[in-house]
Amino acid sequence: MFGLPMGTFVVVVIVAIFFLNWIKVLNEYERGVIFRFGKLLPYPKGPGLVLVFSPMDKMVKMSLRLVALDVPPQDVITRDNVSVKVNAVIFFRVVHPIKAVVEVENFLYATSQLAQTTLRSVLGQVELDDLLAERERLNMRLQDILDKHTDPWGIKVTSVEVKHVDLPPEMTRAIAKQAEAEREKRAKIIHADGEFAASDKLAAAAEIVGRHPMAIQLRYLQTLTEIATEKNSTIVFPLPIDLIEQFVKMRGSSGSSK
Repeated sequence: MFGLPMGTFVVVVIVAIFFLNWIKVLNEYERGVIFRFGKLLPYPKGPGLVLVFSPMDKMVKMSLRLVALDVPPQDVITRDNVSVKVNAVIFFRVVHPIKAVVEVENFLYATSQLAQTTLRSVLGQVELDDLLAERERLNMRLQDILDKHTDPWGIKVTSVEVKHVDLPPEMTRAIAKQAEAEREKRAKIIHADGEFAASDKLAAAAEIVGRHPMAIQLRYLQTLTEIATEKNSTIVFPLPIDLIEQFVKMRGSSGSSK
């Protein structure tokens, strides 16, 4: 065939098959860790077109993209002996493909197990109030611990987020009562502050009225006018003696002047 002997043609076909099998294409986010006769080559290959001389070479393909690993709910007993269920999510990426292949058998499984044990250990050292109120600080602490332990595996942990804290029903009711009591406390404090400010103003007004006796009479007449304009009704009110005395004094003074 094609002017070649049958044996030569078979050899050419075999070589072509081998050559095509040697050609590998790696994406931009992929790297290939090559083992030649079981010995690691010093540098990963890719991206693009690479040659893997199988069966002498064996390539392990690694992805450098960010991985979001969900940590299943963990039973955690806080420092104040409250049992809760906590789950989280870890964001990490492979930064050294060779370490991720050579130093650990399965980096995904190892990272997941490490995250679960670290979650229980760290959150078990804090009280429930801190777990609910200082989540950002706990996230940073978890991230630092996981990043330190996964660094020999060639993995960079970028962030850890505690997603949900599942409280027991009785603890949920207790927290609701505590929040309600706190709101009532703030309401009473605000009311007391208002009463104090009002009493301060009333004391100042009483001092002014004490210096000017006619002011109370004018205020009395103004109040009667306001009541009369609101409703068309007959109002019977006692006439203050102080008011009469003021008019008597005014009349007496006018008579003596004549």
